Amino acid sequence: MSTDRRQDRGGRIGPRRGGPAGMGILEKPKDFKGTLKRLARYLRPHLGKTLLVFAMAILSTAFGIFSPKILGMATSELYESVQLGRAIDFGYIGKVLLTLGSLYVLSAVFSFGQQYIMAGVAQSTVYDMRREIKSKLSRLPLKYFDARTHGEILSRVTNDVDTVSRSLQQSLTQLITALVTLVGVVAMMLVISPLLTLGVVLVLPAAFLLTRFVTKRSRKYFVGQQKDLGELNGHIEEMLTGHKVIKAFSRERQALDKFKVVNDRLYNSGWKAQFSSGIIMPLMSFLNNLGFVAVCAFGGFLVAKGSMRLGDFQAMIHYVRHFTQPITQTASIANIMQATMAAAERVFEVLDEEEEIPDNLDAPTIVAPRGNVEFHGVQFGYEADSPLYKGLDISVLEGQTVAIVGPTGAGKTTLVNLLLRFYDVDGGNITVDGVDIRDLKREDLRQIFGLVLQDTWLFNSTILDNIAYGRLDASDEDVVQAAVAARADHFIRTLPEGYNTILNEEASNISQGEKQLLTIARAILADPAILILDEATSSVDTRTEVLIQKAMAQLMQGRTSFVIAHRLSTIRNADLILVMNEGEIVEQGTHEGLLADNGFYAELYHSQFTGANPAV
Repeated sequence: MSTDRRQDRGGRIGPRRGGPAGMGILEKPKDFKGTLKRLARYLRPHLGKTLLVFAMAILSTAFGIFSPKILGMATSELYESVQLGRAIDFGYIGKVLLTLGSLYVLSAVFSFGQQYIMAGVAQSTVYDMRREIKSKLSRLPLKYFDARTHGEILSRVTNDVDTVSRSLQQSLTQLITALVTLVGVVAMMLVISPLLTLGVVLVLPAAFLLTRFVTKRSRKYFVGQQKDLGELNGHIEEMLTGHKVIKAFSRERQALDKFKVVNDRLYNSGWKAQFSSGIIMPLMSFLNNLGFVAVCAFGGFLVAKGSMRLGDFQAMIHYVRHFTQPITQTASIANIMQATMAAAERVFEVLDEEEEIPDNLDAPTIVAPRGNVEFHGVQFGYEADSPLYKGLDISVLEGQTVAIVGPTGAGKTTLVNLLLRFYDVDGGNITVDGVDIRDLKREDLRQIFGLVLQDTWLFNSTILDNIAYGRLDASDEDVVQAAVAARADHFIRTLPEGYNTILNEEASNISQGEKQLLTIARAILADPAILILDEATSSVDTRTEVLIQKAMAQLMQGRTSFVIAHRLSTIRNADLILVMNEGEIVEQGTHEGLLADNGFYAELYHSQFTGANPAV
């Protein structure tokens, strides 16, 4: 069950349109190399530290590679001394062990250093990435959020960025270590026995082909895993946000069924991705064991003949056992990089989204707005092939109260979206005091308006902070006066903490009507030049509505006011009533005049008392 809500075409201000099916996630990833290069650009500010990490990784690995060869020197000394019957040179063995211990210590120090520095580099990199995403989200138009669930967007900001973070912190250093280990092990084996090395190296082509085969087929599974994870997050977010609605309509079973479908899809893609990643280890171990058996048999023969020292044979066995480890590690990293690139592409997809048209730096400012608003031939549609307004003309004078009425989907709330530039017009223009609103900065434009919606906007903080959000420099006394004017002061003082009562995340610790009173108090505190009231009293009882209507009537004096109403009894005193249907103004006039015309408005008005049109 979806908690998405749409009253007018394109939706109200705030709620999203579309569910998981419209997430816009790419079915297949972009170019792997291109994404990798773009991701590497985030490391450029930390290039010095990154190179230092690589140097430490090389040194740490190199010291570890030399250790078996040096340990073999001590083994050879002991074996040959016993075989020849001469005294064991413990001084020589002590020097070898001291050298060996120093190598182990240095390897551990450099390994610790590289992990410590790389952790800082990785976190700084993803910090920059998260900051860029947050900045980008603030510049995206409302239609982007309308088309995606909140959970899916959060998945890109959290899960996908965390995937990139883990890869940067672990995979880069592991990749360098694996490559250095592979080269170093081969070099040391060549020094000990080129013949034995040849037999071991023959495993490489098979290992390479095997790795390529697995990673090529696992890529799509990792992409699917990231996609399904985002869809599951979006579904869970919807279910948690709308759990009361789900329970009210007894749709728990449907919600669980939808969760099962998405969860099963994530299970399947995740299982395939992890299986393809994990299968490399046993396959490589099998190849390694074949080479190990061959080296042990032939190497033992060489030692028995005296063609190879026992210590070198011991070191050779150690190198063979670890020869395929870097190959396996590289293959695993390759799979991890597939998941990382899939996650990075989803992040970059957000960063590449088309932004709002930027504000003009030399934009004019309306210092003392009067409130004259005009729509000149406005054309607009939420979808390019489905225009809603085809040439809308409206003229509202300073101080007028204009009511906008009409059936659901007529385009009433769309006027608010356009007035506040949540969406820009496709044609024509809208002016405030003769200035095109597209020439104004969005911040300056929106400060002209006070907004009270049917859907309340409250956040997790005190009631005082929620009201003061309308004017951040307001004093506590100003907040209280606004609450008194909105008839909210009484119920606030009955709460245990009064104005310091903290609203929870959904503000469910107060009633719907009380939420609306707080948003009205916020609008009163803002003292705007133009008011927009979208069914502002729909959530309060009749007695409270009468009180609020008085407060709103006082607030609207001397201000231009747009009142979007479904209950037509609340707009009888409006200076002008605009009757809309299918994106057009079909009638306009006063309440008495429109009733006398006995047209569309009269039909809407009378239907509310006869129940003939419940959608109005």
